[in-house]
Amino acid sequence: MITLRTRAFGFLAVAALAAGACTSAAATASPSLAPTPTPTAAASVAPSGSVAPTAAPLPTVPSDQLVVAGHLTICSDIPYPPQEYFDANGNPTGSDIDMGNEIANRLGLKMAVQNTVFDTIIAALKGGKCDIIMSAQNINADRLKQVDMIPFFQAGQSFVVAKGNPYAIKTTLDLCGKAVGVENGTTEADHLNGAGDYKADGGLSKACTTAGKAAIDIKPYQKDSDALLALQTNKVSTYFTDSPVAGYYVTQHPDQFELVPDLTLSLIKEGISVQKGASGLGQVETSVKAALQSMIDDGTYLKILTKYNVQSGAVTSTNP
Repeated sequence: MITLRTRAFGFLAVAALAAGACTSAAATASPSLAPTPTPTAAASVAPSGSVAPTAAPLPTVPSDQLVVAGHLTICSDIPYPPQEYFDANGNPTGSDIDMGNEIANRLGLKMAVQNTVFDTIIAALKGGKCDIIMSAQNINADRLKQVDMIPFFQAGQSFVVAKGNPYAIKTTLDLCGKAVGVENGTTEADHLNGAGDYKADGGLSKACTTAGKAAIDIKPYQKDSDALLALQTNKVSTYFTDSPVAGYYVTQHPDQFELVPDLTLSLIKEGISVQKGASGLGQVETSVKAALQSMIDDGTYLKILTKYNVQSGAVTSTNP
């Protein structure tokens, strides 16, 4: 995807966002590669603020359709920079978080963030732990069976390797027989395993066995940052993730990592997930979609993406 940001990340330990009144079982402590202090408990955490003056509020969502009245509660899997991560003060930030904050502002609401493990993030939404998901979720058929999704970004899939590419990975067949780190529940995991949108062709591992080579040794991790740490500690040969995230880490640590050139796969739209309209919470989807479209129309959306250097992933409409 895209080359990114300016704030250096080190490889240190755990950052977790506890959300007071919004805390749920699905919101768990997550390892972070950022040298940030452990965040303090907060029911609602504002990010770095709007990038442009907020337009007049749109008709807001009825209080009985919100997890917490007066708040737009967002489930997001942190860290996943530059789309969502913790800043130096332990507060959530990133392009998704800034967009979520601006959407909330336009609906006359305050934003609250639930740090939620990606593999259970849809269950958290359906279980009433948040109003929407903004967490670099690719739109696919399996997810659309469970939630409605509003397109808000697009991204590809990239491979990060150690500096010098010691395992000589140049094509997907070079992954055969090698350990590949990936986050559970992601499109990249589906692509390796031949699940979801990749069920018909069997995925990258099946392509290896079809070619008479050993299957890929798929190493799934609960957090994306754990998969990157596995690469840093030589437990895997490569780390497979969304391109903006891959580009971010390579840009921040050019002495440690590099991208496999000319091997970006599957450009796919990402979506804001909301409860199915049939659940009776249709106003959430309608209002969020209207707020996002107003941001696209007045240029605020592109300013947010440009702030994080991911503007090449911009969409022009909230329609599928």
